[in-house]
Amino acid sequence: MRIIFMGTPDFAVPALVALVEAGHEVIAAYTQPPRPGGRRGRELTPSPIQREAEARGIEVRHPTSLKGEQEQAEFAALDADIGVVAAYGLILPQAILDAPRLGCLNIHASLLPRWRGAAPIQRAVLAGDEETGITIMQMEAGLDTGPMRKFESTPIDRKSAGELTEELAWMGGRLIVQVLADLDAYPPTPQPEDGVTYAKKIEKAEARLDFSQTADQVERQVRAFSPAPGAFFELEGERYKVFAAETGTGGGWPGQVLDDRLTIATGRGTIRPTRIQRAGKPAMDTGELLRGKPIAAGTYLNTGN
Repeated sequence: MRIIFMGTPDFAVPALVALVEAGHEVIAAYTQPPRPGGRRGRELTPSPIQREAEARGIEVRHPTSLKGEQEQAEFAALDADIGVVAAYGLILPQAILDAPRLGCLNIHASLLPRWRGAAPIQRAVLAGDEETGITIMQMEAGLDTGPMRKFESTPIDRKSAGELTEELAWMGGRLIVQVLADLDAYPPTPQPEDGVTYAKKIEKAEARLDFSQTADQVERQVRAFSPAPGAFFELEGERYKVFAAETGTGGGWPGQVLDDRLTIATGRGTIRPTRIQRAGKPAMDTGELLRGKPIAAGTYLNTGN
């Protein structure tokens, strides 16, 4: 098929690769414009999709909006069979959705209708869901409301958001190729009316660890924000990011350090970071950090209140 691909982050790259390797003709890749980045935060950095598309000789377009008549006309002029969307980052007007001969399909990282919206993976982890997955959805104007063509689930277990993102990215690439190989075998099915939830965008303040919660809830915070933006606590005005942690029994005042291994009391149970990062330093095992920066039992960390 002649495909317009629309995506931006690393999550979208396996789908683009899978489509090309399956023999489809990706005639253009739409992605977000380069953003300031680099070590100084000033260099314009192309998106992962832009880098992958350019490496494969695919035309890249990055309009800031698709609402204008000119942008819509240029999109339609590509004469695509279908559009494939994966974490693109722009709302698609109806004129864009209708331009390809077969419409547009979305690779969504949840089991719809649960977790429609911007941050489905993080929200599933935070909520303690037992499973998540990929839904291939025929797009319509509503927010992830379109009929489903195929879905597949995977257990969350104790995976971090980063681990789930990588797993689901490859799953999405595999499923979109299956669906495009035989669209008639995967007819669009309306989403159930029950079980709708919305995955609102992650706010940076949510990554501040709230030790007044139970240990299980705090541990889910750690996994939901690993590797980015990184769950954190504050001590002596310094921010410590926590990328992995284990729960335990015991008690104390929430936020109180209980021993020389950085076991921390929560609202119920304890949490002990196992992978941690001081500001300006690389991530390291907690034991290594404590050898250079001991945190004494009895110390109080932020409570999240």
